[in-house]
Amino acid sequence: MKTPSRVYTCSNCDAQSSKWSGRCEQCGKWGTIDPEGSMPTAAAKAGANINAPARTPVSLASVDPNRAAPERIRTAIVPVDAVLGGGFVPGSLVLLGGDPGVGKSTLSLHVASHVPRTLYVSGEESIEQVRLRALRLDSNDVLALHETNCDTILTTLIKEKPALAIIDSIQTITTASAEGGAGSVGQIRACTTQLLHVAKQHNIAVLLIGHVTKDGSVAGPKTLEHLVDAVLYLEGDDQHSMRILRAVKNRFGSTDEIGIFSMDANGLTPTNAASSAFLSPDRVHVPGSIVTVLMDGKQPLLVEVQALTTRTTFGYPQRRASGFDLNRLQVLIAVLTTRAGLPLGQYDVFVNVVGGVKVTEPGADLAIAAAIVSSMRNVAWSAGTVAFGEVGLGGEVRPVRALDRRVQESLILGFSTCITPKFPGATTATVTTVRDLVGVLDARTSSEAQEAFE
Repeated sequence: MKTPSRVYTCSNCDAQSSKWSGRCEQCGKWGTIDPEGSMPTAAAKAGANINAPARTPVSLASVDPNRAAPERIRTAIVPVDAVLGGGFVPGSLVLLGGDPGVGKSTLSLHVASHVPRTLYVSGEESIEQVRLRALRLDSNDVLALHETNCDTILTTLIKEKPALAIIDSIQTITTASAEGGAGSVGQIRACTTQLLHVAKQHNIAVLLIGHVTKDGSVAGPKTLEHLVDAVLYLEGDDQHSMRILRAVKNRFGSTDEIGIFSMDANGLTPTNAASSAFLSPDRVHVPGSIVTVLMDGKQPLLVEVQALTTRTTFGYPQRRASGFDLNRLQVLIAVLTTRAGLPLGQYDVFVNVVGGVKVTEPGADLAIAAAIVSSMRNVAWSAGTVAFGEVGLGGEVRPVRALDRRVQESLILGFSTCITPKFPGATTATVTTVRDLVGVLDARTSSEAQEAFE
């Protein structure tokens, strides 16, 4: 039989290779390549003898339907419970990710203060530092522990049996059963696996906090997301106070719910009027500005988009976008130039989404186009106007999902005119092409000029 080949694994990025080298080719770290063991050949795998005892499968139809499901652990924080699908499920493992400083520890401390019998394990801060933060957040009555040894944490969980355990954060926890330093792939995966077993065996809900790295991964490897029952992201930036909590994976609920918070001196405060949270009450009514309705899961969000066009002073016009995909902006400019006849090739175009919101759905295409047209014509849209729809390469305006929900939410918040694709049964300004969009603005300009003349 052929001798099994040895596999070398990087303790930092988990990359594998068939030979040893001093520097990992994937992450560039030195001295992290170690032998993982021997990998059996295909012949050895085929001839493997499994002596584990077999178990009898159970038919799902035979499960007692009257058996009560485990009662969820509610946090009394409405957005958190909604995103989780009704609260924490006992025995579940939940991962909370986000950029450093976005408010993950603040949110978790709020949760700890609202859930009785919660153990807050801090690996980044001492007990004194946690207490100072808890006093500022009015969350002083929390059972806390400073520990970075995973084996000690597991023993404490088994002894104390809390309803909820919060690990802040998974990057700081290490175990003797894995190689590498704190935060390495091997350590993170080993600690998460051990916490998963304890959570399932002792019916303890565990909330892990993990940072998002430069490549957008939670706590380093993407494989960590497959080990947990739910993955939550807390999004936001330092320049704005709004934070969005969303679920990208949830085995016990929907991923269509989002929670919106406002960051202030007292921590994270849930926002009641979620749909209009990103609209400023003193919004300036100028050319190049219009409101659009985004669908984030089931929640409609009204945000303001702005555009500015200026005649270029260089040979090549500039295009800049904040909160909107620059490549998509280039496409919309090309469509407006070719299909609507706007001479945008001679103008610099700048687009901004107000409030720090990052627009990813195609429903904002029509609003971006409307803002650019308004800036080019130097004519402002009326104060009660919203626009949403997808723009195709042929200049056509396509419907988007939840069109009726967007129209209803706009009317509830006082917007009387909705510029959308054809929508029967609603009082809207329907457009089928971007040329129609230019015509709607020109018709409004002519109407205002006629009224001023009369």
